[in-house]
Amino acid sequence: MTQNQKILIIGAGLCGSLLALRMGQRGFHVTLVEKRPDLRDANLDAGRSINLSLSDRGLKGLRLAGLEEEARELCIPMLGRMIHDKEGNTFMSNYSGRDGEFINSISRPGLNMMLLNAAEAMPNVQIIFDKGCKTVDLENASAVFEDYTTKERIELKGDVILGTDGAGSLVRRSMFNDRKFLFSFSQEYLTHGYKEITIPATEDGGYRTEKGALHIWPRGEDMLIALPNLDGSFTVTLFAPYSNSDYCFDNLTTPEMVTAYFTQEYPDAVALMPNLVKEFFDNPTGPLGTIKCSPWNSYGKTLILGDAAHAIVPFYGQGMNASFEDVVVFDEVLEKQAEGELDWKKIFQEYEQARKLDTDAIADLAVDNFHEMKEHTASPLFQEKRKIEMLLETQFPTDYSSKYSLVTFSESIGYAEALKRGRAQDKAILNLLSDGKISTEDTPGSLLKIVKSETQAILHDDDVVGSL
Repeated sequence: MTQNQKILIIGAGLCGSLLALRMGQRGFHVTLVEKRPDLRDANLDAGRSINLSLSDRGLKGLRLAGLEEEARELCIPMLGRMIHDKEGNTFMSNYSGRDGEFINSISRPGLNMMLLNAAEAMPNVQIIFDKGCKTVDLENASAVFEDYTTKERIELKGDVILGTDGAGSLVRRSMFNDRKFLFSFSQEYLTHGYKEITIPATEDGGYRTEKGALHIWPRGEDMLIALPNLDGSFTVTLFAPYSNSDYCFDNLTTPEMVTAYFTQEYPDAVALMPNLVKEFFDNPTGPLGTIKCSPWNSYGKTLILGDAAHAIVPFYGQGMNASFEDVVVFDEVLEKQAEGELDWKKIFQEYEQARKLDTDAIADLAVDNFHEMKEHTASPLFQEKRKIEMLLETQFPTDYSSKYSLVTFSESIGYAEALKRGRAQDKAILNLLSDGKISTEDTPGSLLKIVKSETQAILHDDDVVGSL
């Protein structure tokens, strides 16, 4: 049945490009439309993160499309967090106690170009650039696009529309403005924004600091993070309040203020960033927000996926991974109807039912991790907790996974289950440490037994409270 079905996908970012490729592989006739020029011909990512974190859930989506190995060639493995204090001392906190579990720094434009190339190679996939979506007819699966150069407008139509047009989605806005069905929408911004700076490569193309880690300078209200690039550089991101702080974007307005702030808070990082002041004022300050909405589908003709449906803040490194996992879950729902007549309304509803709870969960987890990264990663109690988690994962790789591992490396369970179990485990270990009932000197077997027992008690209490 797929041969005669036309799919119109709006938005050729990471999610849209992977989705177009997978729908093409399933035999659909796909038209993928992007408002920006072809990024393979121009540098178009100014103001957006240059590199991203790719982990197991995202790799599963790339594996589905046959691109996992090609994508790995763009990756730099990061084994853990390298914590930097104000004196320049560092502490390495691995992401997992199991071998082979790590996250990867990957180029956003590099990955997007790889996906576009693969999609474009499909004879049944057409990609159109420089066409901004102006209106969407949700009931009839058609949309009007305007050429940015000529201003000429064209109408494109499919059997269905899949909206992957990002956090500012016009497809989602069309749903919001439609009065024929009830659409709920929330957008919550953090009080913090972000700005990107660069640690350049050395003169011989090497790295100025450890490349196999995600670097964090936690300072309570603000922090720096740095991810490595293949060319020897690091992309550094400052997260800071917009206002109401001694150092915030509202008062970092002169070279002297910027220099004083970084020298005081991040002295070892300053030594690595020769273009700090210039890049600080040249690069934009971006907002950090969470978007939740429902329903994701309308009239059995239109569906939103990726950031268009569930934009999250970047502090679990799961935004792209969650969007790629969307493609996996959507593909699984499609597979159930592969041999019969396609009922798009049923497909869309089943997909949303399977996915919504998990995307809400990762949005909440990402905000949790924001506070953990900037406030807690440098604390002795947190470091003790991580040591115990690493010990348990190393000694009992099949019996224990930390919250971070459940979210990042356990692709077989959903984000909602990872949130529930992970929060209970965190609470259990922190309570036991605070009460002096466990320490890193205890035998691994006794640690596992008491942590599991305390975790189960917390889960039980949560279930009781939830049933009231």
